[in-house]
Amino acid sequence: MPRPKNFTAWLKTHTDQRTAIGDLARDVSGDPGWPSGKGRQGQLDYLEECGAIPDAVETLERAWTEYEAYRAAHADT
Repeated sequence: MPRPKNFTAWLKTHTDQRTAIGDLARDVSGDPGWPSGKGRQGQLDYLEECGAIPDAVETLERAWTEYEAYRAAHADT
């Protein structure tokens, strides 16, 4: 069984969704400066440095919560 995806790879699987997380996924997919390897705090810092609206920051937090659930579900595989 393959290892769980990293956060950015997982997020990019949501680009076809018409949700706030889907919007974030499309934005991340098109952003060559996205800090994939910086973890949650590095990504939050990046959004703040870019002047992201509070809803975008909240969406990133929600996406990380969903990602952590995904990782927990795949921890034993």
